[in-house]
Amino acid sequence: MTGPLGLDPALLEILACPDTHHSPLEVDEAAGELLCTTCDRAFPVRDGIPVLLLDEARHRSEGDPTS
Repeated sequence: MTGPLGLDPALLEILACPDTHHSPLEVDEAAGELLCTTCDRAFPVRDGIPVLLLDEARHRSEGDPTS
């Protein structure tokens, strides 16, 4: 079974931010990202694979005047 962004729903249940707080991630299907609400990072999902590297994440508040 495939869930949002082509990810397995069981995987989505256990994915967490790789930063020290390990908060669960939320899905932003429109942006194709997984979001951490604690540190405000957005992690890309490329070809159905979550890229949970802090160097690859972006801070959603940067460059987004609505945040």
